Amino acid sequence: MIYSVLKFIHVIAVILWVGGMLFAHCFLRPAAAQLEPKTRLTLMASVLRPFLNAVLAAIVLILLTGAWMIGQAGSLAAQTGGEFFMPRSWTLMATGGLVMMAIFGHIRFALYKRLALAVAASDWPKGGEAMAGIRRWVGVNLVLGIVVVGVAFLA
Repeated sequence: MIYSVLKFIHVIAVILWVGGMLFAHCFLRPAAAQLEPKTRLTLMASVLRPFLNAVLAAIVLILLTGAWMIGQAGSLAAQTGGEFFMPRSWTLMATGGLVMMAIFGHIRFALYKRLALAVAASDWPKGGEAMAGIRRWVGVNLVLGIVVVGVAFLA
């Protein structure tokens, strides 16, 4: 039962992260692109702040639940006298997730910080540069996230 609850929390956190990136990258950003720079960058900074904080919480849940589920599988193998070999799909999922987390760290703690400072200073060209970097790295992370989900469900 606990494994199922952990897996549910894990998947919900992934849905929040990957689904949020899909929405922001494919729907919000193109719609906001029609706005003037001041309005667009202020909107994006305002939307990204709570989203990035929610993703940070999701990442903590993903790490905790993922580690716990792997630990449970290893513990079960040990209790039955067997050896635990992590499935290749789990290894790929964990590796992809760690790469995504590193990219998220760059987005949240470097690029978003530049965007927020530029918006606070009404420096729209610098804000545009920061937003372009965020867009590029969110696009990379979105593709990685879809690949990781594919590996998890199709392997």
